[in-house]
Amino acid sequence: MNITPISAFSDNYIWAIANDTDVWLVDPGQYAPAANYLREKNLRLRGILITHHHYDHQGAVPAFLSACSVPVVGPRAESIPLITHPVKQNDLIDLAPFGLYMKVLEVPGHTLEHIAFFGNISNTPRLFCGDTLFAGGCGRVFEGTAQQMWASLQRLAALPAETLIYCAHEYTVANLTFACAVDPDNDVLRQRLAGAYSKRMEGKPTLPSSLEIEKETNPFLRTSEPALIASATKFLQQPVADGVQCFAVLRKWKDGFVN
Repeated sequence: MNITPISAFSDNYIWAIANDTDVWLVDPGQYAPAANYLREKNLRLRGILITHHHYDHQGAVPAFLSACSVPVVGPRAESIPLITHPVKQNDLIDLAPFGLYMKVLEVPGHTLEHIAFFGNISNTPRLFCGDTLFAGGCGRVFEGTAQQMWASLQRLAALPAETLIYCAHEYTVANLTFACAVDPDNDVLRQRLAGAYSKRMEGKPTLPSSLEIEKETNPFLRTSEPALIASATKFLQQPVADGVQCFAVLRKWKDGFVN
């Protein structure tokens, strides 16, 4: 099995889960690059996974369904046209004909009904998490609350450390630049930023990430650690009570951060 990022818009990735003949797409927001990839690789579309309703994650679905009839899997309570399989927490999705199953995880925060897909592919745990967890960061809290987003990230952080992270945007350099401002004494973080920057200068994607490296360097997964609480306290200019408040402060800080 191959998992390939298809570049879309300015910084989106559409993930293609494929063998030599068939493919499932994750979050196809733009039709042309995904359709071109399928045509170049001579792949048959077998299904579509959608993490949330934002257009850049599902805008290409009507065009694909006009050409073929395939299952479209997405969150049950979001307004996404043409979903054929609305899903909820712990549902299992059969990625036919691969003999693979993905488990649905509800991760509200970025949107109220955001979901992620988790499963073993080629004997490795993989997470397709849309805009919830990013490499070095997390999504903005648009519809949910800071408490919801923090709880969703904690749920993802409890997955196996070897889990590979397939998020939907190439935000890694910007996220790690912010992380270095928040946690300037973290040597592993500085090395990670240098490596990510080098990859982008070569035109290479920085993804997938791994949960292990995220738990070492992603500030939004480390909001109970003293260094992060101290940075949040300094930014807020008053004591930060707990990991949830630390997350809320860091997310607000990131929203206005200029690289």
